[in-house]
Amino acid sequence: MEGLDTALIAAIGVSLVVWGLVSARLAALNVSAPMFFVVLGLVLANDPVSAIKVDIDSETLKSLAEVTLALLLFSDAARINRQVLRHDAGVPLRLLVVGLPLTIALGTGLAVLLFPDLDPWAAAAIAAAVAPTDAALGAQVVDDEHVPRRIRRALNVESGLNDGIATPFVTFFIAGAVANTVSNSSATLGASLGDLTIGVLTGVGIGLAAGLLMTWSATHGWSSPTYRGIATLAAALAAYALGIELGGNGFIAAFVGGLAFGTVVPGRDRDPTLEFDAQSGEFLSLVVWFLFGAAVLPALDNVTGQTVVFAVLALTVARLVPVALVLIGCRFSPVTVAFMGWFGPRGLASVVFALIAFDSLDGSTADVVIAAITLTVLLSVVAHGLTAAPLSRRYGEYVAASEQNTPEQVPVPTLGGRAQAAGHGAAPAPVPELDE
Repeated sequence: MEGLDTALIAAIGVSLVVWGLVSARLAALNVSAPMFFVVLGLVLANDPVSAIKVDIDSETLKSLAEVTLALLLFSDAARINRQVLRHDAGVPLRLLVVGLPLTIALGTGLAVLLFPDLDPWAAAAIAAAVAPTDAALGAQVVDDEHVPRRIRRALNVESGLNDGIATPFVTFFIAGAVANTVSNSSATLGASLGDLTIGVLTGVGIGLAAGLLMTWSATHGWSSPTYRGIATLAAALAAYALGIELGGNGFIAAFVGGLAFGTVVPGRDRDPTLEFDAQSGEFLSLVVWFLFGAAVLPALDNVTGQTVVFAVLALTVARLVPVALVLIGCRFSPVTVAFMGWFGPRGLASVVFALIAFDSLDGSTADVVIAAITLTVLLSVVAHGLTAAPLSRRYGEYVAASEQNTPEQVPVPTLGGRAQAAGHGAAPAPVPELDE
């Protein structure tokens, strides 16, 4: 079949099989799924092996990464159980509503200082792209029952929703960077706001319609449970694709669609209907990590000393300081604050944002942006992957040895979620992210 890269497909297929066979053993060695697939893609695509070839500007890579993120945005947002979340909404809301914008602001300041020749809009785009966290890179944190459930849930809720919240920031900042290269900047920025509005409206329409129709169909016995998951996956794809077709932002459409879907689908039905969507997204995410590893070296050609400093500060100062500020008043111990601040791994969303920025920007600006985002993600894959299990164990021991009834130990509903299914060979959790 002309145009079908069978070598690449074979490499991906074999890699997935190998991971399925040895994932638990590698997890014991603190090797996460993103680490495994990035390294494997890197080895197979470069000398001396050079068995496959993937370009960083490949339309296939960009399209697959975007669809994967859309599926995960929909399923993560749809899992929100507002009744359960009310039991302890304060910590996740602090991290999302205040902590994320603070992280973007601090990251922007660092990027402006370290890349003085870079347009401030592009610097802000870098900061927004590396701000959202991905629990799949630190799955052992939210899997480890030694870590208090309240802390695990807060980190998982944050990582499940901040991708969608960061998307408007990234979109607007990239539009601002592009606007400086054209004559009518107000039109470009105005268009980005219009895109976001169309995405919101499309997502609300698709999510509500799909959720209401699916609930009615299930209630009246019209639909088979076997195919409800496929219908949910289709709804996520429809929200994303229709949002783009109508001239809007597909990611916002998928994210808002998931929120709307989860609002009208009863909790007892949400788990089975979302399981297939979540598993499909996780499968594709592993493929994206493999392709990212295969294409990463050219993206690092423009790494400088300033890029390294930015990546390190983005993973530490730009995350730790905002988390410490927003948790003031929660009465958490300094150890807990540091633990939550450190486990903010950057993942799939940042990869997608990097590809979008590279596709939208030109020349040296695009090179600096993609180098900064790529290096930050790579460092996060390694650092958070290696430290997740040992630091979780040590933190769990610290909490167990502390006084009882501390704020960290306040009981909250059972936690499931995407991170548990994503990284270490465990079967996907049978419960939604915030459902019991």
